[in-house]
Amino acid sequence: MHSIGIDIGGTKIAAGLVSPDGELSQLIKVPSPASDPDLMTKTVVDLINQLAEGQEIEAVGIAAAGFIDSERNEILYSPNLQWRHEPLRTRVQELVSYPVTLENDANAAAWAEFRFGSGKKAQSMVMLTIGTGVGGAIIADGKLIRGGFGIGGELGHIRLINGGRQCGCGQRGCLEQYGSGTAFLKSARKLATSDGPAGRRLRELASENGILTGAEVSQAITEGDVGALSLLRELGDYLGQGLASIVAALDPEVCIIGGGVSIAGEKLTEPIYFSYLNNLPAKGYRPELEVIAAKLGNEAGIIGAADLARSGL
Repeated sequence: MHSIGIDIGGTKIAAGLVSPDGELSQLIKVPSPASDPDLMTKTVVDLINQLAEGQEIEAVGIAAAGFIDSERNEILYSPNLQWRHEPLRTRVQELVSYPVTLENDANAAAWAEFRFGSGKKAQSMVMLTIGTGVGGAIIADGKLIRGGFGIGGELGHIRLINGGRQCGCGQRGCLEQYGSGTAFLKSARKLATSDGPAGRRLRELASENGILTGAEVSQAITEGDVGALSLLRELGDYLGQGLASIVAALDPEVCIIGGGVSIAGEKLTEPIYFSYLNNLPAKGYRPELEVIAAKLGNEAGIIGAADLARSGL
C-alpha cells in the first residue's frame, strides 16, 4: 500500500506515490500558486485525487516551508509562500478521505535521509538544506525533534555574526544570510562584476544576458574555476562555523548537507568539515561527526512527508 507525499515550494509543487520502503513513483510537478491559499488547497487536493486513482492509499503527507504549529495543522509563518496562520491541513483534510499530515519541508527531507538515505546508519543527526535559505532539522535518538511549540530545528536562523546582514526573519546575522544558495549567488555575481582575474570565467558565462544564474555558477564549479571554487570554500567556512555551534548543543553523529548547492558534493562538504573542526569546542578531546551529502536529492521532501504520514509521527 502506498502513501502520497507532496512537497510545496515557492515556485512548484512536487507529488508522488511512496512505498513503505521509500521508493517513489508517479512523480508529478505543477506550478505553485504560492500567494493564493484557496488555489493552493485546490491544487493539492487535485494532486491527491490524481495520484490516488486506482491505488490503495494509506495516508497523505504534505511538506511545506515555514513554521508549523505543534498540532501540525497550521502554517504559522512562511516567507516564501506568504502565508500567516494558514490551516492547510484542516482545509485539505475536509476534502479528502485519507489521513493528512503536515510537516516542515526540511524536517520531511531529513526524515527521508534518516530512514532511507545518507543518515540511515545514525540515531542522532542534523540536516542542513542549502537552497534559497538554510533549512535545518534535528533527529535525536531516532526521533524527529520539533520543540515545544512545533518550530524547532530552524538551524538557518542561529546567529552567526552579531549585527550582520539583514535576514528575512527580522533579525541580523543569521546563518542563512551567509551560508545559503542565495548568499552564494550574490557573492558570485559580485565577483563577476569585478575587474580581477578571479571573476573572469563567471563574467564569460554571464555574457549573454549580463546576469549570472545559479546554473552558470554550477558550470563554473564543475569546470574547476578558481573564483567559483573560492566562493564555495567561503560558503563552506560559514556553514562549518554554524555547524560547530550546533554540535556543541546537540552532539549529532552525522550532518547531512542537502538542497540545491549540495550537488557540489565533496567540494562543499570538505570545507564545511574543516571549518567545523577549526571551530569545534574541545577539539581533539571529543568524537567528531561526519559531514556527508544527501542521497535522495529533490525527492527527499516527498518521501519523508509520505513516510511520516504512514507512520503517524
